[in-house]
Amino acid sequence: MKPNVIYLHGFASSSQSDKAVLVRNFFETELPHLQLHVPDIPYTPVEAWAELNALCEEHRPTALIGSSLGGFLATCLAERYQVKAALINPAVNPHLLLAKHLGRYFHPVRQQHYDVSAEQMPFLADLVPAKLAEPSQYLVLLQTGDEVLDYRHAVEFYAGSQLDVQEGGDHAYQNLQSRLRDIVNFCQLA
Repeated sequence: MKPNVIYLHGFASSSQSDKAVLVRNFFETELPHLQLHVPDIPYTPVEAWAELNALCEEHRPTALIGSSLGGFLATCLAERYQVKAALINPAVNPHLLLAKHLGRYFHPVRQQHYDVSAEQMPFLADLVPAKLAEPSQYLVLLQTGDEVLDYRHAVEFYAGSQLDVQEGGDHAYQNLQSRLRDIVNFCQLA
């Protein structure tokens, strides 16, 4: 049975995003001994959390990789399942960010509409860990030019983690391809 790794995309994204495809192609080529799961996450917090927990119960992950909101969810799951996580420009308090982006969204892969409402934000806020149990289990890749999230919030929240802050870049994380080997090495997947 192959060890499992789970990649989690960001909000209003999918398993077909550029980052997800890049990670999937890298794993297929470089790490065929691993099983990479790239789920299409629902855009509403309760559904997303339920589906991701079910996925982790079924495929006990060796490591998690997450980007943006997926980075936040990877953190919550890493805390629960005590596994390493590599995070790419992770959201720290996503309930504050999503509160500015309420409305109806269409998931292109699931072919489903999701209504993101203010009533869902307390659930998301409750998921935020008060503090990390083992900060050393996190690799946090940040770029200061992130136009969506203030990287300094992640620097503060993930203090004690392996932080890698690059000047410039953007929310998509420029040159992620060059960092995939670092992620694999940190998560001890090679």
